[in-house]
Amino acid sequence: MDGLWLHMGTVFMGFFAIMNPIANVPIFLGLTSEDDEKTTKAIAFRALFLAFIIITLFSLAGQYIFTLFGISLSAFRITGGLLVFLIGFHMLQGNNSSVHHPDHAQLRESKQNASDKAKAREAALSIAVSPLALPILAGPGTIATAMSFSAAGGVEEMVITIGAFGVLCLVTYGFFISGGKLVSYLGNAALGAITRMMGLILAVIGTQMAIEGIKGAFSI
Repeated sequence: MDGLWLHMGTVFMGFFAIMNPIANVPIFLGLTSEDDEKTTKAIAFRALFLAFIIITLFSLAGQYIFTLFGISLSAFRITGGLLVFLIGFHMLQGNNSSVHHPDHAQLRESKQNASDKAKAREAALSIAVSPLALPILAGPGTIATAMSFSAAGGVEEMVITIGAFGVLCLVTYGFFISGGKLVSYLGNAALGAITRMMGLILAVIGTQMAIEGIKGAFSI
């Protein structure tokens, strides 16, 4: 039982590091700065719900995707590990990886094209799909992590992976809704430090994934 809880904690922290809900709060606030409270909550809920659905699908279909494209788990772990390491490395440098975050000039594009109140609300809600759900919350690194965790075992691994990400979505929703207070309390310097710390953890997770992939590929 202790081993199970330890594994659940490892999966949760892996997702927490790569999705980094604390560091994503300023991005969410920037995207929703012109929206009312009701719209802001709707955007947060829709984005996290879509992210959960995406990760659940990839967690459940991971083995089938491997079989369909003739991909081995070892190859995926090596590639996914390198991808996760790259994202972590950029975070460690205090930068957002272009793989995981779009350019800020593109973030408001849908809002700028809205001409009336109805279109403005629809444009505001559309950012829940992109860029929030994809690629910020359920980006390539998060998908790679989910598939790697779920494909490592049987049904139990899938349940743990999906459950851990579901809990993280609830935590992230709380961060997003109380984002203004969080940013003012922590300050930009603290957020930067948290981002770098998460980047270090993420880089280590990516390295470990690659090592496990190499061991499996070469039967070490």
